[in-house]
Formats: sequence, structure tokens, C-alpha cells
Amino acid sequence: MCYRTLWVLLLAGFMNPLWAAVVGDEVSYRVGNTVMKGYLAYDDAIKVERPGILVVHEWWGHNEYARSRARQLAGLGYTALAVDMYGEGKQAAHPEDAAKFSGALMQNMPLAEERFRAALHLIREQPTVDAERIGAIGYCFGGGIVLEMARRSFDLDAVASFHGSLTTTSPPEKGAVRAKILVANGAADPFVKPEHIKIFKAQMDAAGADYRLENYPSVKHSFTNPDADKYGEKFALPLAYDAGADKASWAAMRQLFDEAFAR
Repeated sequence: MCYRTLWVLLLAGFMNPLWAAVVGDEVSYRVGNTVMKGYLAYDDAIKVERPGILVVHEWWGHNEYARSRARQLAGLGYTALAVDMYGEGKQAAHPEDAAKFSGALMQNMPLAEERFRAALHLIREQPTVDAERIGAIGYCFGGGIVLEMARRSFDLDAVASFHGSLTTTSPPEKGAVRAKILVANGAADPFVKPEHIKIFKAQMDAAGADYRLENYPSVKHSFTNPDADKYGEKFALPLAYDAGADKASWAAMRQLFDEAFAR
């Protein structure tokens, strides 16, 4: 961490006591012989149990961006676990590796389910978490993962996918989707085609799912990640951060959680 970044974080801590109360801990858990390296964030000033949120990373792997979203959720009063779907904290430095890592897992859904279920078990057993109120969010690859888990009847109250894939080889059966769903999509995202949206809606309608799809005009892939432009330029990919869509989709997620966790 550079000195300027450290100074900004320290200054923010002095100026905002609530942010200073957010704790971030590295956690390890096992799936078979593989060590999964996650990151748990919560506000230790809150003394009551609260909803738990799983955060599933982009195709780059469990990195600082996923952790930053976990801390943001902690600042909102949730306990958040940035999960490790690849194992051993593995990250990709190039799109070819990212595609290899994410593709291998998407083609092995039993393994993906096992790893997601392990993270779900871990967050449920946290003393800060109300085990009856659990949600999941995901970005890019992670968005596709959380939607897939919702289709497969995982016991989740709410699921939010940000610029995630919408296609599946296993459409949900009627009544199978338990979670309220938010899909935040960039209308100019070349990875999510209009026919994908049409099929997704038809499948969700047939399943009787409670879902909402926000399609932000002129917005490209990875629009929530401030580093998207850097990645796009470096690897010639159609990625672009969009502050307006980032803010709007985060607000939509907050509304989703307010509705799903209301008592």
C-alpha cells in the first residue's frame, strides 16, 4: 500500500468513526483438499446479529475489488464474506488465465456448488450473522455464479448480479428460485446479448421468480469497477467504468436487501 493511500485511509478513520469500526479479517476454509482464502468484513460497533452477504469475485479471482465491496457492505450494517471460488486465493493476471479459471468452474457446477455451499456455511456460523437472513452478490463471473446458485434453489433471501452472465444450461423449474433477484446490466455490454436477456426473462417468468432487471443505456461491461478502463486499455477489451450506473445499481441492491430482509 502506498503512503498516500495509507494516509487517506487513516484520515477517513479519524473523520468517520463508523468507517473506523469496520473490521476486515482474512479467513481460510477447506473444500476437500483445497484451501479457500476468503475475507470477512463487519462493523464491530454493531452488537446485534445482522444479515450476511456473500460477495463473489470477477473472473480475475478473489482480489482487492471484491474485498472493497465486502467492506462497503459492512459499512451498511451487513457482515460480508468475499469468497474464493478458485481456491488458494488464485488470481489471473491475463484474460486468457481468467477465462481458463472461470470456464473450468462454470463447466463443473457440482464443484462450484460445493465451494459456494462451503462459503454459505462459513458466513452462517459467524457470531455477527443472523443465519436466517443471507444474500449474495457477484460481479462478472461472480454475477453468473450467484444467479446459477439461485436457479439451483440455494437458500438465499436475495441475489444481485452486476454485469454477470445470464445464460444457463439448467433453467430453473417452477418454484425453484427462492431468492429475490436483481440483475444490473450494461445495455452496451457485448458479452450479454439482447437474446440472452430475452431468454433469461422467459426462464425467470416460467419459474415464477421474483426478479428485476435494470439495463443501463450505453453502459459497457464491468461498469462497477473503477479499474475497468485500465483493464480495457491494457488488454483491448470492451470494459468501461460508469459512475452513474455504479451508483444506481448499488442503490438498487440496497433496495433489494431492504425488501428481502425486512421483518
